[in-house]
Amino acid sequence: MTLPTRRPPSPEMLALLEARRSVSAAGLGAPGPDDAATRRLLEIAARVPDHAMLVPWRFIVIDGAARGDIGALLAQAYRDNNPEMAPEKREKFAAIMGRLFPAPLAVVVVSRPVGGTMIPDFEQELSAGAVCMNLLSAATAMGFDAIWVTGWVATHPAARAILGLGEGERVAGLVHVGTAAQAPGERPRPDVEALTTRWSPPG
Repeated sequence: MTLPTRRPPSPEMLALLEARRSVSAAGLGAPGPDDAATRRLLEIAARVPDHAMLVPWRFIVIDGAARGDIGALLAQAYRDNNPEMAPEKREKFAAIMGRLFPAPLAVVVVSRPVGGTMIPDFEQELSAGAVCMNLLSAATAMGFDAIWVTGWVATHPAARAILGLGEGERVAGLVHVGTAAQAPGERPRPDVEALTTRWSPPG
């Protein structure tokens, strides 16, 4: 019997994963992925665990002039939906909505669980989360920087309508991709030892 040959480890890939760091969207600028690189990012993002091959997620790509267009719509939607807020504060947050897509590329990962199957919605939503993480890792491997965020635009009905979400769909994440203006510093990481136990039979 021939034993399978173990694929050799990839020190470069491991180093990239160990050093991956999110960069704020405001700190991301050109260059960003071109059309071919964007397609490759999405193809890598789609290589996630997906029980029963339901594909319970989809992509919305926001790039080029569309970034300013959607920003203007979101800014006005924020004004319209917060009439009770003090005008100065409302304008401050509306301006943030208007600048929400500063990076050359944003990918909205939409979770859309498929009903009537044996796969729980929770597992399908986890698959959408894995898509977001794959996007971050793929962007890092391609030499870009990225961040995964949510916020008002991901949850408010007016913002969801602007994005074009349908019934039963939710935003799993907005992944902004570009090049960091300044290399990000490291941040404290969890103590893995403190979070890890080894199972043993009870009793």
